[in-house]
Amino acid sequence: MSRIGRNPVVMPEGVSAQVDGNQITVKGPLGSLTQKFDSVEINVDNNTITLTRKNDDNEIKAKHGLYRALIANMVKGVKEGFVKNLVIKGVGYKANKSGNKLVLNLGFSHPIEVVEPEGIKIECPTATDIKITGIDKQKVGQLASNIRDFRPVEPYHGYGVRYDDEVVIRKQGKTAGKGKK
Repeated sequence: MSRIGRNPVVMPEGVSAQVDGNQITVKGPLGSLTQKFDSVEINVDNNTITLTRKNDDNEIKAKHGLYRALIANMVKGVKEGFVKNLVIKGVGYKANKSGNKLVLNLGFSHPIEVVEPEGIKIECPTATDIKITGIDKQKVGQLASNIRDFRPVEPYHGYGVRYDDEVVIRKQGKTAGKGKK
């Protein structure tokens, strides 16, 4: 029995959900999201959403918790939204916003341009900070990961793009020739 799937999803004030066939639509103050599902039954009561399995197959048990987590993320997204913050560190590394594009200078011979996807907002409060916001948790996280992959953090100096809460374990580096007389 899925411990996650059994928990009801409580909808805050201003959020509504509607089930239509095999998809659920959640609407809130920031927008609306739709998710298709199978092998579970979704019931929407006053301000709670509950999920029940159709049978006890292992695959359906796994999907039970998955769909509950996806619906909980949808409810949180349309009410509060999701934010990912990235930090750029390195000599000459910077980011700026030009129209609907994020322009990154990360030590390559050319700037990298990232087009702002629909439903996602990119901000650059400073030249070394990037703030990605949106209502879809998966899209926000994927865009942040894609930007981070342009220049991952290297372990010797810590140069590169990283999440603001990411811990970078630094390597010591070479010590050959030091201390010999």
